[in-house]
Amino acid sequence: MSSGDISREKDYDLICVGGGIMSATLALLAKLLEPDLRILILEKLPAVAQESSAAWNNAGTGHSALCELNYCPEKEDGTVSIEKAISICEQFEKSKQFWAYLVSQGLITEPNHFIASVPHNSWVTGSENSDYLEKRYHAFREHFMFDTIEFTREIETMKKWFPLIMTNRTEDDTMAASRIERGTELNYGALTEELFRILEEQHKVKVQCNENVLDIDPDDTIEWSVEVQNSVTKKIRHLDAHHVFIGAGGGSLLLLQKVEIDEKEGYGGFPVSGGWLICKNEDIIIQHNAKVYSKAGVGDPPMSTPHLDTRYINGKKELLFGPFAGFSPKFLKEGSNTDLFKSIKLDNIEAMLGAFWHNLPLSKYLIQQVTMSFEERMDELRKFMKNAKNEDWEYLEAGQRVQIIKKDEFEGGRLQFGTEVISSKDGSITCLLGASPGASTAVHIMLEVLEKAFPEIVNSAEGKAKLQEMIPFWKTEISEELFNEALKISEKTLQL
Repeated sequence: MSSGDISREKDYDLICVGGGIMSATLALLAKLLEPDLRILILEKLPAVAQESSAAWNNAGTGHSALCELNYCPEKEDGTVSIEKAISICEQFEKSKQFWAYLVSQGLITEPNHFIASVPHNSWVTGSENSDYLEKRYHAFREHFMFDTIEFTREIETMKKWFPLIMTNRTEDDTMAASRIERGTELNYGALTEELFRILEEQHKVKVQCNENVLDIDPDDTIEWSVEVQNSVTKKIRHLDAHHVFIGAGGGSLLLLQKVEIDEKEGYGGFPVSGGWLICKNEDIIIQHNAKVYSKAGVGDPPMSTPHLDTRYINGKKELLFGPFAGFSPKFLKEGSNTDLFKSIKLDNIEAMLGAFWHNLPLSKYLIQQVTMSFEERMDELRKFMKNAKNEDWEYLEAGQRVQIIKKDEFEGGRLQFGTEVISSKDGSITCLLGASPGASTAVHIMLEVLEKAFPEIVNSAEGKAKLQEMIPFWKTEISEELFNEALKISEKTLQL
């Protein structure tokens, strides 16, 4: 390649790899705290928010643990643990507070473009599951974050909450349901576009699209040299950065593996694709206004929790059922079929094999899901909606997720279903791996990245005061009074 095809740009304070919700949140938080930071965002695709942040590629639930039963496991003594639910709820409220701050400052004028009020419901069948749900209800009632929860075993009440599911049910059906009215529905694609718009208009931070990051190397004069190739012109540039954040969704692992830091050792990834049944019949769509989550089947992974969801996408009300899992070796929807094989290295092969061996039920589950026919998927829907007709629904492939695999002392490797921030000792390079609950807790996760990368900004008197103003729950013990006061403000500001 001739020298004319390569150029060098000096000295960015922060380069974010990936044009999704995470990079948008991190860059905007950083700019609000320190307006002089020189930030660059690089996106491989022609536009932002096209992978996991895109509305059709994710569940759109404001994951606040109001209805997701996998955050509340039943312990051996029969009691229900809600610690995880409390943590997730707190993290989602931080996101709402940040978005509300942006509205209060006039930076976002129409929050209903990305957030809507939709009640969150849990619904189960069978006496054992119904008893579990009642125990969860009593545990929730004792905590101020969830004390507005309602519970019923009455069919007539459930008919009011979600009539589509109750059609053709009789008193012989053993069921139970809970409901929290304050639930939300999110279009993370629209939100991501809003955040990038603020960055460009208010802070002159532009996203450079069609830019594929090839490598990230240590540099003698500055912390990192980022090698980038434009997918249209094929021109290669080398960009200098004090800090790099890798927030490229499923593509993050492959890039992290090229970075020369010890902390990356042993990490692997397991790709899982998804899909939804989408309702095409407007008469049916208008009858449902709820997110209704049930329990995953016995032995099924948390990602398999079925739900019937009201969604608002591009200003239109939609109805989705799923998710249906699938398998593809790609790490991104627009990725390569060689991604999984490229990710296998000497330092993670033991973890990868261990995770595979100890997750044979997951492999079996994925094989079953991949081989499902449209009729079989409709049969799953008919467990929710007894009279669902094939002609009213179509199948849509959703996004790719890459679950974390990491070394485990006893099993060799363990598959994880959360998210994790990997960083160098000095915090100059950070990377986000994993999937759910992801976008819902973006603010909490990016605050963790900021603390690692820019402790001098976050821990300054000005930084602390600004963060407290934007996110009242930041580094604060949350009392019932503070929770209710902050919730009231964010709901009013976000027009919920």
